[in-house]
Order: sequence, then structure tokens, then C-alpha cells
Amino acid sequence: MTVLGPRALGRATLARQLLLDRADLPALDAVAHLGGLQAQEPQEPFVGLWSRLRGFDPAELSGLLTGRSVVRTHLMRRTVHLVTAEDALAWRSRHDAMLRQRVLGVHRRELDGVDLEELAAAGRAVLADGEARSMSELARAVAGRWPAPGPRALGEMLVAALVPVAQLPPRGLWRTKAPVRNLPLSAWLGREADPPAPDGSDPVGEALVRRYLAAYGPAASADLRAWCGLAGLPAAVAALREELVAFRDVRGRELLDLPGAPRPDPDTPAPVRFLPAFDNAVLGYQDRGRIIDDTHRGLSVAGERVVLVDGRVGATWHVEAATVAVTPLRRFSRAERTAVSEQGRDLASFLSDGESTRVRVAPSPP
Repeated sequence: MTVLGPRALGRATLARQLLLDRADLPALDAVAHLGGLQAQEPQEPFVGLWSRLRGFDPAELSGLLTGRSVVRTHLMRRTVHLVTAEDALAWRSRHDAMLRQRVLGVHRRELDGVDLEELAAAGRAVLADGEARSMSELARAVAGRWPAPGPRALGEMLVAALVPVAQLPPRGLWRTKAPVRNLPLSAWLGREADPPAPDGSDPVGEALVRRYLAAYGPAASADLRAWCGLAGLPAAVAALREELVAFRDVRGRELLDLPGAPRPDPDTPAPVRFLPAFDNAVLGYQDRGRIIDDTHRGLSVAGERVVLVDGRVGATWHVEAATVAVTPLRRFSRAERTAVSEQGRDLASFLSDGESTRVRVAPSPP
């Protein structure tokens, strides 16, 4: 079985994530291809798409949100994702059990003795008037019946697990700060989420496997589980195995992939790319060694924005005083420093709508 090293896997990831070459795709198609964008920080998906799409206009993504083609909702890993309306409706039921278990993992003691089906029914009844509510407002509306758990436990269980909701615009629009207001997905999108297959089959799980491999492969079952939060989808993987190709990584793990998916030469040049906080190109794997060194792995869960240099995390970045400030994690060559500065100026121009093109690259570490 062919062994793929970190560099080969990294180049495959860049190609699948639209980071090797910016794509000429509509934003809706890009969101669909990527299986959604992690979006608990509302402005980060705009940077994620800017780094991936040629000529990306942030007004396009804002229009998709207000036009209800893309929604903000709790889904993979119980985190807020920006996904297409079609994916939100198709995938939500498959994630229900995982969402409940993850909320219970935090609030099990507070919610002990609470009938979750009764709580869900109460939450849906409150939201039936069509008025969008914050999590705390929804929790207070049902707290008279369940006073013991407290509003945070009730609210998180309702909006993150029991009642499929969308976070409504203006939350998540370009350069807009707005509180979270929740409305049932069915009310916002005009139909209920798809129910589980009545015959016990798992077509949604199989679709998730294919979609994941298209955007993240080659990958192991543990990587798939790290991306979606589901328990590895073993039955779905088994059902698809004959149509997939297999490799191994340097640790000996089996990696699966779609047979015709791009796997570029490991020596393919990789351009500098600025990634937003919590980008799934990093978080979408259990083994992130293809794109980030183990010594820097903590950056990926701490909300640090990172810069890919030669296909790997080589720096962090943030914005201060209208300047994109870059902090290298390793020594850059002169050509790398120039490329980081050029891409940083382009990002500064995007973020400031052309008013400023300032970038500052700190000295490399010794």
C-alpha cells in the first residue's frame, strides 16, 4: 500500500481546500464543497473565502445569508458552522444524538432529571410565534417549569441540540456586529430538516464520508470523526469501501480517498495563504501533522489566525491599528518573507476596503 508522507498529504489538503490555487467558484459552491466553514467568530468565514476564491466579494456571502441560501447553525462538533441551507436540512438529524451528548458532557449534572423531549417541546412551543430569541431569552421562557438547571444549561441544550435553529442575520454579515437571535430552521428555511432513513440505512452518513474525502482526503476514519464529531461512521465507511482507494501515512494509519480526487506532487509550489481563526483546513483532522507541527498544534484550538508558508503553518497574524501584523514561527527565507508581506498587504486591503495596505512582519525567531 502506498505510503503518503506529510508533504504529500499537505499538498492534497491544499488542493481540496482550494488553497493551492484560488478557485473561480461562486461563494455558495465553495461553502458546499468545503462542507461548511467554522463560524463561531462571525467575520472569520469572509477571510476563509477570500483566501480560497479569486475575486471574492464579501457582499456575496452576506447576500447568501440574508437570502437564506447559507445559514449559521450548530452542527459539526457542536460548533457554529456556516453551511448551505440544503446541507443544514440534510445533515441535521444525523447529528442530533452527538449534539445532545456533547451538551450533556458539559451540563449533565444540571440537566439530571430533565426530560429532554419535554424540554424540546417546550422550546418549540415558545418559538412557534415566529419571533427570534436569544439563548437566554429562550431559557428564561421555559425556566419556570425547570428552575433547577439554570438558564445556561437550558439554553445551550435547546439551541445547540434539541431544537434545530438558525442564527439570523444581521449576525454574521460583513463588518456587522449583532447579537445571536435564534429561529427554528424550519421557520427560516421553509421546511423541516430531513428525517432519518426509515429503513435504518445511513445515506446521510455515506454522503458525509464522500463529501469529507472530497474536501479533506486522503484521511483516516479518526480524521473524519474529528471533523464532524460523529463516531467515525464505521457502517458508512464499510458500505463505501469498495469504491474508495487506500493509502497509509508514515504512522501506519490507513487513509481512504476518492479514486479521482487530486493528489498533487509533493513538490508542487504552495503559495502563502492567510487562514482565519479555527479554519477547518487545520481543525478538520485528528492528525494535523500534514499542515501544522506538533509543537504548534495548540494554536489551532486557541483561536490563533495562522499563515501557511510552503503549505504549512509558519506564522500567526492579527490586526492592530489597521495593520496586519505577522509573527513568524520559524525563520523565513528572503523569498518567503517577501511573499508573506505581499499577501499580507492584499489581506489588509481586503479587510480595510482598500483604505489601507499596511502589513508588518516581525523578525523571525532565532
